[in-house]
Amino acid sequence: MRRRQENFTGKVVVITGASAGVGRATAIAFARAGAHLALMARDARALDKTRQEVEAAGGSAQVFPLDVSDAHAVSVAAAKCEAALGPIDIWVNNAMATVFSKVEDLTAEEVEAVTATTYLGYVHGTMAALNSMRPRGRGLIIQVGSALAYRGIPLQAAYCGAKHAIRGFTDSLRAELIADDCGVQITALHLPAINTPQFDWARSHRKRLPRPVAPVYEPEVAAEAILHAARRPAREYWLGSKTPLLIMANTLFPALIDRQLAAEAVTGQDRPRSRLPGRKDNLESPVPGGHGVRGAFGREAKPRAMIVSETRIRAGCAIGGGLLLLAAGIGLGRYFLQQR
Repeated sequence: MRRRQENFTGKVVVITGASAGVGRATAIAFARAGAHLALMARDARALDKTRQEVEAAGGSAQVFPLDVSDAHAVSVAAAKCEAALGPIDIWVNNAMATVFSKVEDLTAEEVEAVTATTYLGYVHGTMAALNSMRPRGRGLIIQVGSALAYRGIPLQAAYCGAKHAIRGFTDSLRAELIADDCGVQITALHLPAINTPQFDWARSHRKRLPRPVAPVYEPEVAAEAILHAARRPAREYWLGSKTPLLIMANTLFPALIDRQLAAEAVTGQDRPRSRLPGRKDNLESPVPGGHGVRGAFGREAKPRAMIVSETRIRAGCAIGGGLLLLAAGIGLGRYFLQQR
């Protein structure tokens, strides 16, 4: 822990979506590592609770209650953060919203709301971070993504579409930074299902309460992965054993994954409990209370997960594929020799 604290002592870290779940866990983890935090989310009371936990962990934090869909508010907050804490070293885009629903039951307004937070919130955060980091030629932007940025699943079309959009935006920006020989780095961390409170307050048109697709991991696992990405930036990181399997399988066998998800991921996102009439959700405004780190799935949530850079996975697949082709070629060569 002492070695980790030295890595971020005095660093200024901005985290969006810091009021609960992964964002809150990440703020606490960075605080334990000695960072100064700027926390952004809509709910001022929940942000203040996060600030208190950050201070209890030995860190310091400024809170900026705002909606990341408001580009001007994010830009102003970034300027205030630098005035209060100093130059921004790391910006973590994490805020999200979703709706559990079949596409036929979604409204255009719901899709726009999910997109405004989950996609445009990342765009606004990234642009604010770049305005701060580019003049100095250094800094790191971390995009907290999802396996669903590569593979859409049923009942979350709006969210999956936004996550796909983030990946396209990030890839374009990465190439531009390389072309400009800019010292600002950008890395994406794609997560599996995480045990956060979102499943208790996300909007749903289903008869039953929503749940994550198994396997599920604790938010602290994602937080440690974000710190790992901050220590060793790479193009992308994939967290959890199922994430690389899903991404690579979808690349090779997308039609098969379509059918598997159709069979398993619709009812697989329903809890046994029915959704009560009048249940409040956070799509348009925060839901009071419940802004903790963990959600309702602690009994099944895993406390550890593998993390690997996508370049290693792809290289391993390429080498494995090459060895298979080589073995097949040797086998065919022997077969034809025996036929002579």
